[in-house]
Amino acid sequence: MGGVEIGELEAFLALADELHFGRAGERLYLSQSRVSQLIRSLESRVGARLVERTSRRVRLTPLGERLLAEARPAYDDLRAALENARAGARGVTGRLRIAFQGTPDEQVMRAVEVFGERHPGCATEIVELPFDDPFGPVRRDEVDAAVVLLPVREDDLVLGPVLSEQPQTLALSTRHPFAGRAALTAEDLADLPLIGTGGPAPDYWKRAQAPRVTPGGRAVPQGPAVSTLQEGLAAVAAGLGGMLLCRPTAEYLARRTVTSVPVTGLAPSALGLVWHRDRETARVRAFAQALARPA
Repeated sequence: MGGVEIGELEAFLALADELHFGRAGERLYLSQSRVSQLIRSLESRVGARLVERTSRRVRLTPLGERLLAEARPAYDDLRAALENARAGARGVTGRLRIAFQGTPDEQVMRAVEVFGERHPGCATEIVELPFDDPFGPVRRDEVDAAVVLLPVREDDLVLGPVLSEQPQTLALSTRHPFAGRAALTAEDLADLPLIGTGGPAPDYWKRAQAPRVTPGGRAVPQGPAVSTLQEGLAAVAAGLGGMLLCRPTAEYLARRTVTSVPVTGLAPSALGLVWHRDRETARVRAFAQALARPA
C-alpha cells in the first residue's frame, strides 16, 4: 500500500464521527464530493471498502471499524506532536484559564506555581466552577480546563491527571445529634436529609456526590439542591441536612456552626483535570504535566 495522505485520513476520521458526508465536509471545510473522493482514494490504497453507503445511511464496514480503532490514537498522537513542536518553537504563551470546584488544594496551587515558572510567557487565570454545573464552563469555552470532582463519563471531555483520593466526611450542623460522633457509617446517611445539587450536572455525577441509597440499599432522604458550596454550607448550618465533602474541603470550609464527621463505607472522593477534546492546546497539556509532575 502506498503512503496514506493526511487528508484522506482526516476525511475518514471525520466521516467516522459524523456518519454523514455533508457534515464531515462542513467540519473539514470541504465539499461533500471532495470528502467522497478522499474516502475512495483511501479505500483504493487499502484495497477494500471502509464505508458502506446507501441512500439512507452511512456506516463503517468491519474493516473500517478496525482502521478507526487503530488510526485514531496514531492521528491524535501525531497532532499532539506537531502542536508540541509548534509550542516548543514559540514557547507556551497567551492565557490559561483554569477552573476549580470548591477550594483549590495544595497540589493544584503548586501546579499553578510550577506552570508559571516553566512558562513565564503564559498568564494564568483561576476561577471557581458552579457546584451544579461542573462541565458547562469547559463546554462553553469559558475556561480551558477544570479541576472537577469525579466521576467523569463525558465523551467530549478528556480526563487528565487525577489527584490523590481523599476520605469523605459529612458536614453537619453543630446542633445535629450526629455532630458529637467520632465517625459515621454509610448506612447512617439514611437517617438524615442529604444536601445535593440541581442544575445541569449529569445524574450519575449528582448521585456520586449525594447518594440516594446506602450501600445496604436503604433510601437516603433528599435535602435541598444547591448551586454552590457556600449555599450548601448555609443549608447545613440551618439544620436542613448534611453534605458530603472530601476531608480537605471540609477542613478548609469549617465554620463555627458547622462541623464534619468522617464517614466509613463510602468510596473516597477524588478530583481530576478535564478539558474539551476538540480544544486541547499546548497550554492545557503543559498544565496537565505540571499537575501530574510538579517536581
